[in-house]
Amino acid sequence: MDIQKIISDVLGKLQGNDDLIKKFTADPVKTLEGLLNIDLPDEQISAVIAGVKAKLNIEEAAKGASGILDAVKGLFGKK
Repeated sequence: MDIQKIISDVLGKLQGNDDLIKKFTADPVKTLEGLLNIDLPDEQISAVIAGVKAKLNIEEAAKGASGILDAVKGLFGKK
């Protein structure tokens, strides 16, 4: 089973769906089981959860950095 592909698939399903992201954050195992419709061993599901959480944090950090950059540009009259 390709863990990176599963992570990518899950991220695609979570992207732009705040309710689903909240469900994943609250109960990642149950949410993944519902999204994937497959039963993964504990070590694989843990790897998928860790990978998805890492990617979600990176995306949130990038959004925050982009907002900060826009604010700084605004200080200098550039947008």
